[in-house]
Amino acid sequence: MLKIRLKRFGRKKTPFYRIVLMENLSKRDGKCIRELGSYDPLRKILNFNRFELLKAINEGAYPTNTARHLIYRMIDEISR
Repeated sequence: MLKIRLKRFGRKKTPFYRIVLMENLSKRDGKCIRELGSYDPLRKILNFNRFELLKAINEGAYPTNTARHLIYRMIDEISR
């Protein structure tokens, strides 16, 4: 099963995440199938490719709770 989830990058105490499409059973920082965007929680910057995201969801990928929350937040900012 495919999941849309966060992959952690950055140094200690300075997290940076990439929003990626991964297999359900792979490790958090394991090999990803496709990179969909990025999230910087310290500067509150969220970027993702909407077309790639919709393509992944149409292929049957499920977002994790955190990824779903970030996607909803980005959609809310776009609609304002």
